[in-house]
Amino acid sequence: MDRKIRVGAVSYLNTKPLIYGLERGMLQDEITLEMDFPANIAGKLLDDSIDIGLVPVAIIPRLRQHHFVADYGICCDGPVASVCLFSEVPVEAITEVLLDYQSRTSVRLARILMKEFWKIDPVITDTRDDFRERITGTTAGVVIGDRALEQRSRSRYVYDLGEAWKLMTGLPFVFAGWISNKPISTDFIAAFNEANEYGLNRLEEVITEHPYPAYDLHKYYTEDIIYKLDTEKMKGLELYLDYLQRFGFQVK
Repeated sequence: MDRKIRVGAVSYLNTKPLIYGLERGMLQDEITLEMDFPANIAGKLLDDSIDIGLVPVAIIPRLRQHHFVADYGICCDGPVASVCLFSEVPVEAITEVLLDYQSRTSVRLARILMKEFWKIDPVITDTRDDFRERITGTTAGVVIGDRALEQRSRSRYVYDLGEAWKLMTGLPFVFAGWISNKPISTDFIAAFNEANEYGLNRLEEVITEHPYPAYDLHKYYTEDIIYKLDTEKMKGLELYLDYLQRFGFQVK
């Protein structure tokens, strides 16, 4: 490219290890970095206002071409802690589910699990703002990211979507990956991997710089989230994309 590569990332705690090096100037001569929530980063990758994004994987079917740019993403192999269905009643008593507007991958995963795993058919309501106060009675909500970590101490029932997917499929789940909408040079990809590894090798520094009393970030970064993509993660991703096609879920 004859310009800097435009990179979009997510401003949640779960991304802090991956972007730690980038925020400290690694690749600063080669990239511009902007932050937003997942659905907005996905939209920017779709309309080509960025070249690479740490985006929800539900966007993949909408891209004319896609390339994984790094060996890292936001994954889990069991409970993920920050993507959950919260309720004041057991799952079988839920009559309405509010969906978080910030990530389409998570809300589509929730809809798959409601149909295939929990076998419930509640009213589904999309949201456009912070809806957590509406989680009451038989109305539940899918909450993601930092707000989900806070919600864990507020709701009586917490159903972890990563854990439910693992129980249903036996596979890990990939929530997001570094994806480009055009080919990127192998030299850049190698350097980009090094930038991701920088923070992952300095987790205690990352935790110190982002104190968070609502949840144990050491556990979050070392047990709940798995950052390395591998063959099993990609199997889980392929199955998820198959479910999207099977159920006709489209990314708007």
